[in-house]
Amino acid sequence: MGDAVNDAIVFDLDDTLYPEREFAFSGFDVVARVFSDRLSATFDLASHMRTLFDSEHRHRVFNVVLNEIGVDTPEPIVREMIETFRTHRPAIGLHDDALRAIERFRGSHKLGVITDGYAVTQHGKVAALKLTSRVDAVIVTDDWGREFWKPHRRAFEEMERLLGTRGNQCTYVADNPDKDFVAPNALGWRTVMIAREGGVYVDAAVADGGEPDQRITSLDQL
Repeated sequence: MGDAVNDAIVFDLDDTLYPEREFAFSGFDVVARVFSDRLSATFDLASHMRTLFDSEHRHRVFNVVLNEIGVDTPEPIVREMIETFRTHRPAIGLHDDALRAIERFRGSHKLGVITDGYAVTQHGKVAALKLTSRVDAVIVTDDWGREFWKPHRRAFEEMERLLGTRGNQCTYVADNPDKDFVAPNALGWRTVMIAREGGVYVDAAVADGGEPDQRITSLDQL
């Protein structure tokens, strides 16, 4: 990495700076606590949701749980559970190597975060991780609407403006080659894929124009 203070390192959030499953499990704990009296499950709700998360039912956890309990009209409750999940105050922490990387580069580089996802959820994560005090700029793309989620270029162009950098002064570090690197590649950024062991997108297809310049397995390798 360069050492000029006008260089920038910008990170993705989910599964790049912290383990996303921590957020999911934190949300399951809150949902189980909020809905336990209403559902009268014969099994531990939070534990069962965690098991379903690591199965083919990952994206239908609440539907499956309500079906197993025998709820006749699950749709309204599913919507409530999703809202509770998305808006809960998450109990999450930075990956050890992410904290080390932020501390290592702070002062010598400008630092930023660009993240997709529902705005209320992502801002909750940013607050829980204290990122606004750890980096120079945070962009939640959903603040502009879902049409501006990656691979749209707007967030990367705005990050350049916020940090006072351009093109090859910038590095983007993220984990999903299906969407993360198309825009920064087009703008001349250096792109680095963090391929953690067991990562959700380790084997994801690479988007046209989305091949990262480098792949690493730890942010200690930056």
